[in-house]
Parts: sequence; structure tokens; C-alpha cells
Amino acid sequence: MASQKKFAIVTGASSGIGYELAKIAAEDGYDLLVAADEPLVDASAAFQGLGVQVRSVEADLSTDEGVRRLVEAAGGRPVDILCANAGHGLGHAFLEQDPSEWRHVIDTNITGTLLLIQQVARQMVARGEGRLLITGSIAGHIAGSFQAVYNGSKAFVDSFSDALNNELEDTGVSVTCLKPGATETEFFERADMLDTKVGQAKKDDPADVARTGWDAMMKGERSVVHGLMNKMQVASAKVLGGGVAAAMHRAQAEPGTGK
Repeated sequence: MASQKKFAIVTGASSGIGYELAKIAAEDGYDLLVAADEPLVDASAAFQGLGVQVRSVEADLSTDEGVRRLVEAAGGRPVDILCANAGHGLGHAFLEQDPSEWRHVIDTNITGTLLLIQQVARQMVARGEGRLLITGSIAGHIAGSFQAVYNGSKAFVDSFSDALNNELEDTGVSVTCLKPGATETEFFERADMLDTKVGQAKKDDPADVARTGWDAMMKGERSVVHGLMNKMQVASAKVLGGGVAAAMHRAQAEPGTGK
């Protein structure tokens, strides 16, 4: 990817928020390296005529090998923007989940995300410039009955992002955490939550969510919650406490509530 244009990496880019972030980056003139753990949609088709280079990598970012494959695909090129958006959900009761399933959520949402961020952020700090957009969630503020591991992983990500933002003060590298609510993506199908109330409810447009995150990142904001209703959910969860929030979440995420 020999080019003088700015360069962005977007993970979880096969659809949803990640795809929309990649599209915005291309429209803003960034060459792209896009990654997902499943066969990608033809990314080049969405960016034709925008004058940018696009490379797609299929990599499982829950593994060391997948992270290494993505980093190597950048070919040592300086990264101006990293959108660490890859993530997985998991519905149903914790005691019913196979350990391999919830470990994959943790390895994708936490371990793989941190491995990638650490490598890219070190390079950014060495250059004295760069932007990180980390996709957290309002779920990180809510005790997630029947989504316990996912919500717990996002609580980690939300907290980690705030901490890294503080650590990188005065380095020229900004860290922004995007916190969406329920968004119209493949998330609920992949998490086996289509029979839940939240799975069947009207959701936010991923293009709108991506724009919220991109604009906040470009302004250097620490974090941003997309949408008024999501802001209200976060505020109410803080006031009501974990027990009440867990009961309210159960009403939305327990299997069969969508029938």
C-alpha cells in the first residue's frame, strides 16, 4: 500500500458500525485496512471512485495469530487512525453457556482488542500523533442479566478506554470511546438473541452511530454515548444501582421475552 494518503485500520468491518466507520474514513480520504473474523463483504465496492486504497483481511482477533496477521498486513505503514470496533455478544443464562463461547467473547472484546491497541498505540506515541476510537457500549454501565459476560466485557472496555485516555495525555494521541446502545447490526443474530425483546425492538442506524463516534474522535473527545435514549439509560442505571438495572435488563434480554 505505497501511498502518501493518511491510513486507517478498522476492525469488525464486515457490516454494521465497523463498515460504516470504514466508509466514513474512505470518504475523508483515508487509505484503509479493514478486518473481520468472517468473509468480508466486497469492501472495495463501497469505496469505488473515492480515490483510496482498500485492503481486506480476514482475521480472528480473539487470537494472537489473528492480531499478528492484521498488524503484518499494515506492512509497517504509520497508522493515523485505529477504529478498534471488533466485538462479539452472547445471550442466554451464564450457567447454560459453554466456556468456549464466553471465553471467545472475552478474547475478542478484551484480549484481542488490547493486543492490537497496544501495538498500534506504541507506534503512534513514538510519532507523537494518532487517533484511537474504541467501541465500548452503554452495556458497560448496566448489569446485563442474560448477557452477563458481554456486558462485563464492555464495562472493562469502557473503563480501559478512560484510563488509556488519561495515560496518553500530552502524547499527541487521542483516545475516544464510542458507546452505542442497541444498533441495527448482525449482533443480535450472532448472539442468539432474536427471540428477546431487545432483539426485536427498533434499533439505531449504524451509519448514525458511526458518525457520532467518528466526529467525537476527530474532536478528541474522551467518550460519547450515541442517542438521547441511550444517555438516559446510562444515567438511570447509575441512579438505580446494579440490582434494579439487572432486573430491567432481564426484561429485555431473557430468552422468550420477544414472543
